[in-house]
Amino acid sequence: MAIVVYEKRACTTCRKLAQLLAERGIDFETVEYHVEGLGESEIRDLLAKAGIAPSEALRMREEGAAELAAGGDEDAIVAAMVERPELLQRPLVVNGERAVLARPVERVLEIL
Repeated sequence: MAIVVYEKRACTTCRKLAQLLAERGIDFETVEYHVEGLGESEIRDLLAKAGIAPSEALRMREEGAAELAAGGDEDAIVAAMVERPELLQRPLVVNGERAVLARPVERVLEIL
């Protein structure tokens, strides 16, 4: 089964994750979601596999994230993530029907 990493290559945490997987000899595919974008159904699928709510995957460093979180509207958060992919926390790692937000990167070991 293919491991898929949703990442931003310039991200330090994403690079650490790639190093951890390489050290363990684990092949993986990458999706630069901030460039390619993700649809609403893709985001909802990722979050469901990870067992987390949209608000838990919200990248709070980004402009407008605090306001979205304070509003508490999970649908509005997903819609904002579709429009602004940088709002989605990274890296997200998928292994079949399971996923994890790999922060810290060692969390990926939970789904390998």
